[in-house]
Amino acid sequence: MCGIIGYLGSKNAKDIIIKGLKRLEYRGYDSVGIAIFEDDIINSVKCSGKVADLEEEINDAIFEGTVGIGHTRWATHGPPSTINAHPHVSSDNNIYLIHNGVIENYKALKEFLLNEGVEFKSQTDSEVLVQLISYIYNNQKVTFEEAVKLSLSKAVGAYGIIVMNRDNKDELIAARKGSPVVIGIGKDEFFISSDASSIIEHTKNILYLDENEIISIKKDKYEVTNIDNNLVIDKKIEYLDINIENIEKGNFDHFMLKEIFEQPSAIVNAIRGRVDYNNNSIKLGGINDYALDIINSDMIYITACGTSWHAALIGSYILENLLDIPVKVEYASEFRYRKTAVTANSTIIVISQSGETADTLAALEKAKSIGSRTLGVVNVVGSSIARKADCGVYIHAGPEIGVASTKAFTAQVVTLNLIGLFLSQIKNPDNIKINELITEIASIPNKIETILSTSDDIKKIAEDYQDANNFLYLGRGFQFPVALEGALKLKEISYIHAEGYPAAEMKHGPIALIDDKMPVVFIVSKKGYTKILSNIEEVKARGGKIIIVTSVHNDELKDYSDHIIYVPHTHKFLSAILKSIPLQLLAYHIAVLKDCNVDQPRNLAKSVTVE
Repeated sequence: MCGIIGYLGSKNAKDIIIKGLKRLEYRGYDSVGIAIFEDDIINSVKCSGKVADLEEEINDAIFEGTVGIGHTRWATHGPPSTINAHPHVSSDNNIYLIHNGVIENYKALKEFLLNEGVEFKSQTDSEVLVQLISYIYNNQKVTFEEAVKLSLSKAVGAYGIIVMNRDNKDELIAARKGSPVVIGIGKDEFFISSDASSIIEHTKNILYLDENEIISIKKDKYEVTNIDNNLVIDKKIEYLDINIENIEKGNFDHFMLKEIFEQPSAIVNAIRGRVDYNNNSIKLGGINDYALDIINSDMIYITACGTSWHAALIGSYILENLLDIPVKVEYASEFRYRKTAVTANSTIIVISQSGETADTLAALEKAKSIGSRTLGVVNVVGSSIARKADCGVYIHAGPEIGVASTKAFTAQVVTLNLIGLFLSQIKNPDNIKINELITEIASIPNKIETILSTSDDIKKIAEDYQDANNFLYLGRGFQFPVALEGALKLKEISYIHAEGYPAAEMKHGPIALIDDKMPVVFIVSKKGYTKILSNIEEVKARGGKIIIVTSVHNDELKDYSDHIIYVPHTHKFLSAILKSIPLQLLAYHIAVLKDCNVDQPRNLAKSVTVE
């Protein structure tokens, strides 16, 4: 989950790397460091903390080199500290390395190197790689690139690395296995990163390293080879159509708030070109060739992590309703390790904003090994899941920088609606639900705008609950995943303990927690109204503070609630989109009032590329 960046060209490397690290900081912000070639030496500065702390550390120091690397860390092995910050350097001070991933057999490798007299400085798994590369390079008298390959062949785990060697001042080497590496190709310059967002202001010509690939970049050329067999690979250069404005905060205080307010446009982009309103039909070219196989599946599994798992749960309700096929939702981290009933005639839908989530990728690989057909639902074009799945649909939400997902979630939900409708129109073209839902999809962006206009009102509610220690979120049917997502948002950015439950399950334990200090958020719809009203009465009787999010307008709810937030009415398949947005705003405003770092919450990172 760390951010890595490298530059080789004719411009000042420090400035490019520092700016790139700022764009990568959402991937990890425990520590940071850079290393820059200066004539025949490599100058390195690193520190605990964020990129701003590194800038202070550097202060007015002059770095004029044109080749360098930088890293922002999310700590896995060893606490956040200067000594554990990257870049890591070999004991002879010749080779510098930055790493995103986890080396699972680092203890065995470290023991071997210690027995060979190699000295270690840090507590990280990453340092093992640079020391091993140096050991092989010096003792086996192979080329620098060959030393990197031989070292990686001995490493078990995941890595995206960039390495430089004082003996090869005009060369950077990068490699990937399990962690993304993107190469930007400019005019007489090259960029390496874990995320294209850090380099798109310099070039939009991109190539993606695939699994077990290594690239050697020199001043005037590059070469990609397979680590295992040394075969040269002819990589296709792709054009990345992202504007720099999409990754800037603009006039918003936080990326999260910007992304909340971008949801109308994100939904428009998700449905653009896919909905034919004149003919009441859906077009999804990315899964067209697999549609008949999918609707004839014996079972559909949807697997994901975090917020994407909540979208998956909503998706399961939609697909079962429209297709009459059993749908099971699995956490990717569980699916990949347990025996399942998946067959070659199962369809596995994998959902990931980044398309790089380690557990979700592993679940995809497991499904493919069984022979199941796989369908990716991702946001990042060219991501690993997008390339590996048999078919897929991009959600087109645009870059999401805030660690707590907002617009990607609602775009995932609308995309799952599109998938369900597309498959349903093939299986049952006379289904009147299709026409009804297609008409309603068009209205969603305007209805979101209506909700966003109430942000100040929701802020006033937040003021009443910023000091709460616990929250409970309750909903039934399609509202249950909304409860889960609302609770997660609050936990992620405000550090207030919160739980989401099916409303009926409140009596099976959580009701014991309710007192006059416990805010309870009810997500209420017309379906199951009388039942959830009973739940509200039970909480009210025990003194709980009641916040209601609903499209139902009546005096009864007003009488029971301490606060009520109205959202426009919509189809039940789409209701999660509208009802989740007030909960995003509630979490956001509480976090701001508590002076929490909204965009970079503690201990979290945007893209979980390690187990």
